[in-house]
Amino acid sequence: MRCSRAAGTKSANMFGLTQTPKLLGAVLNSRKLNRIPPSVSVSYLVIAGGGSGGGSGYAGGGGGGGAGGFLTSSFLLARSVSGTVTVGAGAPEQTTDNIGNNGSPSQGFTVTTDGGGGGSNRNTDSNGRAGGSGGGGGRLDYPGGLGGTPTAGQGFRGGNRTGANGGSCGGGGAGATGTDISSGDNGSAGGNGLASSITGSSVNRGGGGGGGASGVGVGGAAGSFGGGKGSDGGSNRGTAGSVNTGGGGGGCGNGTISTTQSGAGGSGVVILRWLTIDASITVGAGLTADATGTDGAFSYKRFTAGTGSVFFT
Repeated sequence: MRCSRAAGTKSANMFGLTQTPKLLGAVLNSRKLNRIPPSVSVSYLVIAGGGSGGGSGYAGGGGGGGAGGFLTSSFLLARSVSGTVTVGAGAPEQTTDNIGNNGSPSQGFTVTTDGGGGGSNRNTDSNGRAGGSGGGGGRLDYPGGLGGTPTAGQGFRGGNRTGANGGSCGGGGAGATGTDISSGDNGSAGGNGLASSITGSSVNRGGGGGGGASGVGVGGAAGSFGGGKGSDGGSNRGTAGSVNTGGGGGGCGNGTISTTQSGAGGSGVVILRWLTIDASITVGAGLTADATGTDGAFSYKRFTAGTGSVFFT
């Protein structure tokens, strides 16, 4: 005899239990249910200030400044917990016959990058300074000077100069070394930077500064993008690195006066990017930032100067 359902009972299907997998999928996959996660996934680009080129006098040229340290990736940030953002300043130009200055570090919460190394100087130190990317080497006497060493993972070394006399080398960039040279009066090119699409458009930043020339030589080309060109022989000033790129400043060529100036390093930048539906950003006092931008489902914030607290809610 076939058993029948007892009176007063209802099938599982009447309660919608056969729809459970679909309902769970909706709960787990839809952000429209206002579930607030405890942390926010944030992509970052943190670039430090670039180093300045080396100064020069009557003889020899200064090395190009190294680009500021360059780091980009992502991290999880606890919601409503503030962190520090600092945009490193570019190194001031060298106004004496001396080695270039290092740029200032940048910080994005737990990520810190080192300022670019200053470029070499013929009369005081033919080796470029260490930094995020190293400053370019220059000649003192044979065998010449070495490019400054980079911070691991943040950039590349400055160019190495071998042989007596002649121009100086370009600083390292975020994506390539400064160009080595062994002879001639021309300065060499700074290392190229790297592209980032964190704002939705591909932008190159972090080029090294070109080396200064000697005699009638031509100054080294700026690393693309953001580095400053090295000055030609007989000229008195290198070109500054571009603002908010961390570019290295151009080295000074041998001048027509006893003391000439190098190019200053370009200031750094910090950019944060997150899924718009996940969070809103709050920026504290002391920071200069653009209005929040959007790229499809994402928002981003570009910090251009200063230091202060930032948090997501």
